[in-house]
Formats: sequence, structure tokens, C-alpha cells
Amino acid sequence: MTPKQILDSFSETLMRDERILSAQERALIANLLQHAKTAAGANPETHEAVRAVIAAAIGETVAQRAFSVLGGSIVERIIESSSVPTGEAAGNLSPDRPLSTLGTPTPPGPQPEHPGVKAPRKEPQPPSHKPAHRPLRDTPSPSPQPQHPGSPMTVPSPPTAPSQPQHPGGSITRKVVTGSGLAAAERPEELRANCVVLDEFLSPQELDALTRFTLEHESDFQQSEIYSPSVQKGVINDDFRRSLVLMELHEQQDIILTRIKSVLPQVLEKLGMEEFTIADVEAQITASNDGDFFHCHDDNGSEGVASRHLTFVYFFHREPRQFEGGELRIHDAHLQEAGYVSDGSYQTIVPQQNQIVFFPCELLHEITPVQCASQLFADSRFTLNGWLRR
Repeated sequence: MTPKQILDSFSETLMRDERILSAQERALIANLLQHAKTAAGANPETHEAVRAVIAAAIGETVAQRAFSVLGGSIVERIIESSSVPTGEAAGNLSPDRPLSTLGTPTPPGPQPEHPGVKAPRKEPQPPSHKPAHRPLRDTPSPSPQPQHPGSPMTVPSPPTAPSQPQHPGGSITRKVVTGSGLAAAERPEELRANCVVLDEFLSPQELDALTRFTLEHESDFQQSEIYSPSVQKGVINDDFRRSLVLMELHEQQDIILTRIKSVLPQVLEKLGMEEFTIADVEAQITASNDGDFFHCHDDNGSEGVASRHLTFVYFFHREPRQFEGGELRIHDAHLQEAGYVSDGSYQTIVPQQNQIVFFPCELLHEITPVQCASQLFADSRFTLNGWLRR
């Protein structure tokens, strides 16, 4: 075959793959090309110039998507041939998307209080640390291993040299005392920040449907609540958490739960957790707008939520993104008296479109303040987040 025939065959294969270009996208491109031809009229130079611009944009998008899909396909073939290393050996596989790690932990800094502990009301301030890279991952040299077709799976690594966050509320005690879903005798002395990250988790059509659903139900969102050991049900505490939530997700919950179940065995293996029977699922869509945040907390530290076992956080937003901040920080912690205290070191996941993060519910984590200049609901940092109970 000639080089042109090979290229044409490869292009035809990519066009048939909905993960690369959806039917709606192909129709849109065809419409753009037709309008470009009509607008250019009898001027072939103008027509070719417009086609070149459209071709460059399409090529960049297709290359990025094909890169992810091909990486997942290669890993699946390796898995099928039973030659994929496990344990520490798997940590030497290179990711198919660029990652970065933080360095060595810094001494503990100021930390927020646990839900239910009243703090002075102050306006939230933006975080002092704004990472310039993708989320940090696990192990001294980052080593994600793709397990989900088209979606690199990553096990984040020990954090290094983060600058300490500046939390809403100004001067806050550094001690974070939390409950735990584990019995006292089962609590480890230390909890290391650990999570698994999957990119391109939903299909483009599913992502579009979820975004439309969220924007159409703006009026149904309510003020978020928190749980603490001193109360049996959720309470509103703007000094500790500020955001809006939607609890009725209808088919959107079924879609993401189906996808979660398909990758759950690999996720649990990477987290070092045993497989378990899912007794119940909680899910909600959270909208975080200008000044919204969530102080350091765990997800199963009170009696009402003690059976929560695995947390998931799926990021999405309207394009182009109109907010900054809203980073997910997962803390290293150690046991002290009745609960866990942050060590002051943490791992940072910067929200990325169509990305999901999994981590054990007992880990301390926080959401840094969001900056959204427009303050429009549609420009919010959105997550479809929830918990698998056992």
C-alpha cells in the first residue's frame, strides 16, 4: 500500500470510532466545511485556507483522543497476554498522559476544624498554592497503569513539598479531629494519601447529557450539608462547607454507577482494598461557585455515614472553563486520641474535564476555594460525587 492509502485507511478507522469523533461532531464538521466552501465562492485560496484551519483543529483533537484510546487498547492486549506485572513492578509503567508529583512533605501547617466545630465567620480567601501541573500521583516516580480502555488509571504517590493552604476563616487550629468508620482496634496509626484517577471516564455523549441535565436543574439545587460525630443527620455550616447540591440524579446516577462497577475491581486493587458487596450507593451533583470550599474532613466519621467505604469524585464543567481553584487535596494523617490529625502534607488533584477520582472514605481531604469571576451557576465547578456503602 502507498503511504496515502495507509493514511486513508487509518483515517477511516478513526472516523468509525465514536470515542474519537461522534456522529454529531462529524455532522458539525461537514456543515462547517460546506459553509466554508459556500462563503469562499470562486476564491479557491480562501477556501483552502479555511479548510487548513479546520483540519488543524480536527487533527489536534483526534490525535489527543486517539492517543488515549490506543494506549488503553495496548494495555488491554498486554493484560490478555498475561504479561502485565503486578505490585511494585507495575509502578514502572509510563502513563499515556503527562503527570507530575510533589516532592517531600513539609512540616504541618494550619488546618481547619472538623464538621460541627464552630469557627469564626470570615470570607474565604483564595489558596496560596496554585499548582502549575496535572494532579500529583503515587510512588516517588509517578507510575500510573492504564486499566480502563481510553482512560489511564493512576495511583498517586507520596506528596512532596507542597506550600501550605490558606483556608477560609483566617486563623484556624491545625488539629483536625475526626471520627472513623473503622472500629478503634482496626484503626491504623497512619493514613497515607492514596487515590486512583481515571481520565476520559464517560463518553462525549454521556458527558454532554450530564452537563445539560445539570444546567436544566439549576433551580433544584440546595445548600450543602455536613455530617459530624455530634449529630445524626446533616446540618448546614457555612463556616465549614459552602456549595450547592442536587440529590435527585435519575438516569445520570445509573450511567455513572454502571461505569464505576466496570472498573471497580482494578480500582480496589490499586488502592490495596479488598473487594466488597455494595450495600447502597449515595450520589449527588455538587456545584461550587465563587468563594465556595469544603474544609478538611473524612466521609465516614459519624454514625450515620459509618458504612461509607469508597468515595468517588467525577469532575465536569461547561467549556471553556470559567473557574479556578477548587482543587481536591487528600491529606496524610496520623492517629491521635479519638481521631486522625493531618500531617500537613497532601496530594493535589486539579479538576480536569471528564476525570474521576477514587479514594477510601476515611482519608482526610478538602476542597480549596473556587474563584469564578462571572458568578454564574453555569460556570461553576461541577462534580458528580458520592460513596459506595458496604
